[in-house]
Amino acid sequence: MNAIKSYRDLIVWQKSMLLVTDIYTISSHFPNGEIYGLTSQMRRSAVSIPSNIAEGYGRHSTNEYKRFLQIAVGSLFELQTQVEIAFNLKYIEQTIFIKTINLCVEIDKMLYTIIKKIN
Repeated sequence: MNAIKSYRDLIVWQKSMLLVTDIYTISSHFPNGEIYGLTSQMRRSAVSIPSNIAEGYGRHSTNEYKRFLQIAVGSLFELQTQVEIAFNLKYIEQTIFIKTINLCVEIDKMLYTIIKKIN
């Protein structure tokens, strides 16, 4: 197993970055009327997840790291809600919805595990 030298080595950060890319791709097909609404909100929530993982890692403090991971979890839950709203509005097909939610659940489990280990 390789030592973690940077937040970029964290699998949870890598998967979060994939999620951001997926959300940008998905939301690029939303109606133009959503550009300042759901599209913008989903993108901000998605970007917040790996950003907070990275920022917390860079604080070099266990308590700060934990706090930023908890913020990442909050952003992840916001995003899951927004993805469900998009699905309910029929902006997202069911297969994309399931794939996206499954990735969110996987990231949530990883974040929960890290937070628990920090305690």
